[in-house]
Amino acid sequence: MSRIGKNPINVPGTVKVQILPDSISVEGPNGKLNTLLNPFIDVEYKDNVLKFSLKENSKNDLRAKSAYGLYRSLVSNMVQGCAQGFKKELDVMGVGYKAAVKGNVLELSLGFSHIINYPIPEGIKINVEKQTHLIIEGADRRQVGQVAAEIRSYRKPEPYKGKGVKYADETIIRKAGKSATGSSG
Repeated sequence: MSRIGKNPINVPGTVKVQILPDSISVEGPNGKLNTLLNPFIDVEYKDNVLKFSLKENSKNDLRAKSAYGLYRSLVSNMVQGCAQGFKKELDVMGVGYKAAVKGNVLELSLGFSHIINYPIPEGIKINVEKQTHLIIEGADRRQVGQVAAEIRSYRKPEPYKGKGVKYADETIIRKAGKSATGSSG
């Protein structure tokens, strides 16, 4: 059985949790999130603490055991996202490479012959600092990571000059270029 699933989730006072028979919804200052619950799992909410447990008839079911820790982690991320939010930071590296937010669209100039327009999804905020540093914020951890991955996929960093879009904490291992040597002989 999952060790993660046994851990209780402490819910801050600013977050409201509502448990329905087949789903759970979490609402806080950063937004409202909800997810469907597995029918093998029971959720108990008492004194601002969420506890997960397996139903009696599913203690020996492998599908229930595998979902036990997963749903606890998903709800924990929902509580943290509604309370504090999640963020990812991206750096745009390269001569002439830049980003700008215009309305609900992120405009990226990444060395192509055209500007890439990325529509910002609902629930996501993108701030651009110094035209080369992006901060992606939102309540849904999965959505924040997906948006960052999609923006990075337009021009992944290359290993020779390091040009492209990279995560702020990512290290690009550089390769040596071709060395021009004269012929001997």
